[in-house]
Amino acid sequence: MSVPAATIRHVPALASGPARLRPAEAAARVVMLALVAVLTLTATDDPRQLGWIVLLAIAAVPAFVAREHPFLAPAGRFAEVIGAGLAAGFIAHSADTVGRVSAGFGAEAVLPYLAVPLLTAALHRRSGEGSALLGAAAAAMAIGGLASGSLDEPGYLAAAGQWLVLGAIITYAAETMRQLLQPPEPTPQPYAEATRLLTQLRSVARSLPGATLDPGGISEHLLEELRAVAPGHRAAVLSASGGGRLVVLAQSGAERVDWETTLDADSAIADAWATQQPQVASRSQARTHSGSEASSLVVPLVAGVRTIGLVILETDANGAYPSGVVTAVTEVTGPAALRLEAALLFDDVRSLATNEERQRLAREIHDGVAQELVMVGYGIDNAQATLPEGAEETAEELRTLRGEVTRVITELRLSLFELRSEVDRNGGLAAAIAEYARTLGTSAGLRVHFTFDESTARLPAATEAELLRIAQEAITNARKHAGASNLWVTCTVDPPYAEIEVSDDGKGFADERPDGRYGLTIMAERAERIRGRLKITPRHPSGTTVAVVLGTPPRRDSVRESVSAPEGE
Repeated sequence: MSVPAATIRHVPALASGPARLRPAEAAARVVMLALVAVLTLTATDDPRQLGWIVLLAIAAVPAFVAREHPFLAPAGRFAEVIGAGLAAGFIAHSADTVGRVSAGFGAEAVLPYLAVPLLTAALHRRSGEGSALLGAAAAAMAIGGLASGSLDEPGYLAAAGQWLVLGAIITYAAETMRQLLQPPEPTPQPYAEATRLLTQLRSVARSLPGATLDPGGISEHLLEELRAVAPGHRAAVLSASGGGRLVVLAQSGAERVDWETTLDADSAIADAWATQQPQVASRSQARTHSGSEASSLVVPLVAGVRTIGLVILETDANGAYPSGVVTAVTEVTGPAALRLEAALLFDDVRSLATNEERQRLAREIHDGVAQELVMVGYGIDNAQATLPEGAEETAEELRTLRGEVTRVITELRLSLFELRSEVDRNGGLAAAIAEYARTLGTSAGLRVHFTFDESTARLPAATEAELLRIAQEAITNARKHAGASNLWVTCTVDPPYAEIEVSDDGKGFADERPDGRYGLTIMAERAERIRGRLKITPRHPSGTTVAVVLGTPPRRDSVRESVSAPEGE
């Protein structure tokens, strides 16, 4: 796993923080020991009380020789606060006895030393240790005061309480200052984080058996599992799409069911999606159902807190889904929801990566080869303009070369248009195919005839993208190789059924170039990826028909809208 550069840069700064504090800690202890020694001698006029200062110096030794030791350094700080607490009681009693200052002022001669270990603990990121040190200091001051007799003095109690409060303030202030001055945690760079996640995804995908990251395959397997636990004549797995609609990932039983795919309708489908709870209904969840009796069970597929899809089971009988059956179905759909979510996420990642790569290639071609070819064309034009009189042969060669450059530039521009073409979330598949066919037809002087029959329901986004690429390849082959005058494009979309057909009146495959054959292979691979069927047949009296079909066509008649795009539009 790669480590972001920002993280690497921050590591030395964080590691060197305590190292920069070491000279300051040592200097603070030396200065504070000297100060409390002077104050103690001034308050008591008794050199014997300097023994407490010696004990504090001994307790401070680990701070000089074992600053980073996990046990000795904290132990030394505890020894310092205990020593200061005990010394406060005895020094206060001695000062009060000689009568030079009161017991309170005597205690305050040594208690300022408490600030040193408390600050050290806070700056070493030991927030819990500060509270423990204050508790140890309070206990030591109580014991020292009791042993010396200073505990009965109000001044001593006031001084001890005052310094405990000051110690708490010092600890809190030091901890707050440390947090404010500490460099912020490095944020992983987006591309580094994406690389890490995609690497994990690739490892997981390689370890999974078979095509288990295909949403359609996972959905079909789920329906097979449910046949063993619940009766039904019809079943389907639906997933979310754009525009608040659902798309059919897989279905079984009937050849085709016109399922309700809107989430704002009054249906068990909408209720199950909104409540994330199974819904049982006494009517079909299809838009059209000829039977008089029906029971339906709609089970949401929930991964975490997100609804990612629905399972619909239906049978032509009343009361077919009691609570026991609902429980059995949910036991199967629970684990399947996670598998389906992983497959849908993988599809999204793959689509995003594919689209980004297509856009990148388009940019590179436009900014690179296309611009260079334009400059070559300008160079040929300049050469033609400067030819001497009588160089007709050279002029003809330059005109031929200029025409070829113009043709290549046109092909590049059409390739850029193909790379950038996508199915709009709101426009639909038919609109994307029509735009592409119209653009290429105009460039080639083809008369393009459109026939569209598109339902308001949508296919999965990945399926629409593959169908668009198949149609683009078929239209491109007709334009480049067929020598046709007319192009017929038929688009029928009635999920889960879809059929895209591209026909031309050209010369067919007899004189097809090798790159055209390669295009047919690519189309076949794309159709197989979405579990479709690619059909290539001759067209009478001339030409070729390329069609890709998904699912089973509906039995009802459709009203189609036909339009033609004449030449030159």
